[in-house]
Amino acid sequence: MVQKKVSKHKLLTIAGLGWMFDALDVGLLSFLLAALKQDWGLTAQQMGWIGSINSIGMAVGAFVFGVMADRTGRKSAFIVTLLLFSVGSGLTALVSTLAALLVLRFIIGMGLGGELPVASTLVSESVESHERGRIVVLLESFWAFGWLAAALIAYFIIPSYGWRVAMLISALPAFYAIYLRWNLPDSPRFKRAETREATPSIISNITAVWSSDYRKATLMLWILWFCVVFSYYGMFLWLPSVVMLKGFSLVKSFQYVLIMTLAQLPGYFTSAWLIERYGRKFVLATYLTGTAISAYLFGASDTVAQLLIFGMLLSFFNLGAWGALYAYTPEQYPTAIRGTGAGMAASIGRIGGILGPLMVGYLVAMNSSITLIFSLFCASIMVAVVAVIWLGKETKQMDLIP
Repeated sequence: MVQKKVSKHKLLTIAGLGWMFDALDVGLLSFLLAALKQDWGLTAQQMGWIGSINSIGMAVGAFVFGVMADRTGRKSAFIVTLLLFSVGSGLTALVSTLAALLVLRFIIGMGLGGELPVASTLVSESVESHERGRIVVLLESFWAFGWLAAALIAYFIIPSYGWRVAMLISALPAFYAIYLRWNLPDSPRFKRAETREATPSIISNITAVWSSDYRKATLMLWILWFCVVFSYYGMFLWLPSVVMLKGFSLVKSFQYVLIMTLAQLPGYFTSAWLIERYGRKFVLATYLTGTAISAYLFGASDTVAQLLIFGMLLSFFNLGAWGALYAYTPEQYPTAIRGTGAGMAASIGRIGGILGPLMVGYLVAMNSSITLIFSLFCASIMVAVVAVIWLGKETKQMDLIP
């Protein structure tokens, strides 16, 4: 069968829209938590569990679909993950109990967790070395558009029409996934490897990730992913709720988070510009350090101006770092285990995503200060900076490992 070719811009758009729908669901979850607190009278611990069960699903999905991508192809894994979280999101509009919501959030999480490393691997393998980092960061920039869409839906739809209508809107990607089946080619590197090599076993792929050639890279990525995801989901899933805890109304909370979300776009675009000039390690270390400082200052904010300024800086630096993280991860492994390696790193990260929202929920229930909570996230991010500097290797404009 002849492999269909696609331009890098078309590939970026196709994969990027899938990425945007992923972000739409994660963004809506943060607003959903704030709305459900009022609608269902949820406790802080229950809200924390909703965020964490989502990350448990993401941990499972990242591993399962990362392995699937190395066995059946990047395209098939990408489509299945899109359908999984789209249909699950639509069904969320029908639930009336916390237990049913938790089951669906696990299923949605599997789709979300699997889609991200698979999409970044697909794009990494489909563009030239000299622009690979920039293209993958631009792919990640679609996350900001998804969050913006979530913030707009939350601001205009949830207060007037309720959260169920918002969740129905988030189910629309299912139709896009059907379109992808006919319009998205698979990775050319995967197709070449598939024709000349026997399909490796799952166990051999997992073992290879920790072989002597890739052990240092794997350790670095696992620390980096755990710390970044722990802090991201702990902070951003709780962002509207934290704003409310600082004394603002639900509508004001959604409005302020919408403004903060706008800062994600320049974060991505500056990261995309810098990553091919100064390298992956420089961008990761710089943007993560900016995230840590912004997190502490946001937690200590007590005026609207401080809240908005440091919230925007937090969005700017954190999402710029995410772009570099997704560019950097697939570059650590050869084609045969790239999906498995990226998926396992993301899966370890999702364990952090389980613990982050739970920690916030329990600390809030214990009346701990927001400053203390965000200081813990600041410390976590600095651990990630140390791991990148001491264990990471620079991969700027290097060919992918065959």
